Amino acid sequence: MFDQSPPLLPYPHDGTKSKKYDIIDSMKQNGNFPQQTHFIGVLVPDDITLTLEDCRRYMREAYGCKSGHKTPIHVTLIPPFRLQDEYSTKDLSNAIEGNVLAKGLGFTAKVNNFDAFGDRTIFAKVEHDTKWTALRDAVYFAIIKAIPGCTKKDQRPFTPHLTVSNRDIPAGVTKDALEVMNEMDLVEEFPVDNITIFERKGGCWEAAVSMKIE
Repeated sequence: MFDQSPPLLPYPHDGTKSKKYDIIDSMKQNGNFPQQTHFIGVLVPDDITLTLEDCRRYMREAYGCKSGHKTPIHVTLIPPFRLQDEYSTKDLSNAIEGNVLAKGLGFTAKVNNFDAFGDRTIFAKVEHDTKWTALRDAVYFAIIKAIPGCTKKDQRPFTPHLTVSNRDIPAGVTKDALEVMNEMDLVEEFPVDNITIFERKGGCWEAAVSMKIE
């Protein structure tokens, strides 16, 4: 893991976010952007969580990154959405319990080192598997049937991943950060054995309900 010595790479004091996120933040501050309330994902075992939390600490100390670091390490199945006021977290869990858990969609996944989406997100790579898409689709159709209009299906190819840092990564540092992390040679299997509903509380995402896949 990373030691407690000073950062290996220079600390950038003028980290910037993209113009896109500046616009989104401005909309939120002005009350023009509906606050997302829930998302759905898969929690990972403690050993992988501890390793990636160590990576997050490195990004904080080396580059001042903080965005998303309070959210538990997870693979997102359904991105954040706003649940209508007349529904609750219990409605989401009932939909998943009744339509997904007993379908035998659990499997063994594999994390294989680190990669990035440009300069906006650094993550641990989760190897592609059609079983991820099957699980994502089952969850989506279960909740959209129970709560019409609560979210929309992402039309992009599903890319499961474990986020280390996003949004506030300074421009130009991703390549160096990836080199440091990939020295760990993180290759490990883990069970996809839960579906977890995350809820926004006090401005942070918390794992509100975690359900075991049968």
